[in-house]
Amino acid sequence: MIHNPVLRGFEPDPAILRVGDDHYIATSTFEWYPGVRLHHSRDLVNWRALGGVLDTRRLLDLTGVPDSGGIWAPGLSYADGLFHLVFTVVDTYAEGGKDLPNYVTTAPSIEGPWSDPVPLHGRGFDVTLFHDEDGRSWLLNMRFDWRPEHDMFAGIELQEYDRTSHKLLGRPRTITVGTAVGVAEGPHLYRRDGWYYLVHAEGGTGYEHGAAVARSRDLFGPYEPDPAGPLLTSRHDPRLKLQKAGHCSLVETASGQWYAAHIVARPYTERGRCVLGRETALQPVTWTEDAWPRIANAVPAVIVAAPDLPPAPFPAPCTADHFDAAVLGPDWSTLRRPADEDWLSLTERPGSLRIHGGQSPAGRRAPSLVARRVKSAHCSFETRLAFDPRTPDHLAGVTAYYNTRNWHYLYVTSADDGSRVLRALSCEQGARTAHPVEVPLIPGAHVVLRAELDGPVLRFSYDSGAGADALPLELDATVLSDEAADEIHNGQLRVLGFTGAMLGLWVQDLDGAGVHADFGYATYEVMAG
Repeated sequence: MIHNPVLRGFEPDPAILRVGDDHYIATSTFEWYPGVRLHHSRDLVNWRALGGVLDTRRLLDLTGVPDSGGIWAPGLSYADGLFHLVFTVVDTYAEGGKDLPNYVTTAPSIEGPWSDPVPLHGRGFDVTLFHDEDGRSWLLNMRFDWRPEHDMFAGIELQEYDRTSHKLLGRPRTITVGTAVGVAEGPHLYRRDGWYYLVHAEGGTGYEHGAAVARSRDLFGPYEPDPAGPLLTSRHDPRLKLQKAGHCSLVETASGQWYAAHIVARPYTERGRCVLGRETALQPVTWTEDAWPRIANAVPAVIVAAPDLPPAPFPAPCTADHFDAAVLGPDWSTLRRPADEDWLSLTERPGSLRIHGGQSPAGRRAPSLVARRVKSAHCSFETRLAFDPRTPDHLAGVTAYYNTRNWHYLYVTSADDGSRVLRALSCEQGARTAHPVEVPLIPGAHVVLRAELDGPVLRFSYDSGAGADALPLELDATVLSDEAADEIHNGQLRVLGFTGAMLGLWVQDLDGAGVHADFGYATYEVMAG
């Protein structure tokens, strides 16, 4: 059986692809490196993270992108013996405008090397490529209309793409504006038995989210929506365990069975906050006698039947990272800048991850944060820190992080008299709270720092050599959620919440003194809840 979600934690906008016996899912990464996470499976039951595609500034520049900007909804396809990845880099999105450059890169293997990205257009986002049976390829995207008197979601657009020259040909055509639900986006196009099937998201990214399907005998339409209604949604039933279902892509297995990869979310309360972000689930798809794809009851299910494929398990992922490999493992991400040796090193102190201090928590150019996704409502994150701060401008520790405006931080710093102390700081929608806790630390000694998520509660603890001790704080973990991150002022969008909670290692050097911190290990463990 398949147990949903198959990709847990912040893993939205899945684009699923089969090449031979291998299935791949690409997900959005927004302001985090490496851009576009990849996952691999042979049986759709067992999945392993491959890491990210866009791991250098040659491939992706996220300098200064807003919270929940950066990479939106990539498209992954295969043609001419090459993997094709198309993606949007959202540079701005607030106050009614969006800057939306789109790119394509290719590779002979899913592991790369990936070619220099070629710019396509900036008319919309959620790009994907469709390779037709006649050898021609077509780029799809939602069309964004910036004009205040127009609906910004102006429909699904199609334009020919030449795979040899890497250029767009002809003029774009709008092939549908979607259904009455509105907000048509996330398009994927398929051909089966003489029909073109257009699957797209609708209803926005929250609790009204869904996926629709339309079909046509002609590539350019007109496309007829499925008379049965949405392909998938949870908007009508707040009791479902999996909410926000939508944004589907389809795949046919080698055994001839069809599945949909799609977004879900697991709120802590009915239609409440989703700390784990938007996750990826799978549903079987059947075809009716009159050739419509259907998901059972058009709702997401926690447990569904697996395809008739040989079981293909992977080794269980390690819960502890002792930083003894040459590169960071696929579970780690870095914020707004790639894991370059100009600020991060696995060799300067063997057996430790050395992080050179970066910008303040509000910095969008050069922060120094290495983090991993929260995959369970009940989990712990622990590290051993060696750090010699010289002023209050030097900070290092562990964070439960959502974006620059929503986080909790347990950190070592220097008091005004030069002594080492442990403190805690929180931020909710940009408002910071310094907690009334200050723990003296032994000069030069290691300190173990620990964060525990217990559903809606976050607790910090530490061990400076005299045994573990918890801080007398119970912090609100739900500020690390899409819902808490959304900010609208006077009806105008300011900040979007599209990612999910992260647990990480954070270092600041606010006076530019060149300080660094060494993290001897990091563990992530799921706890009973």
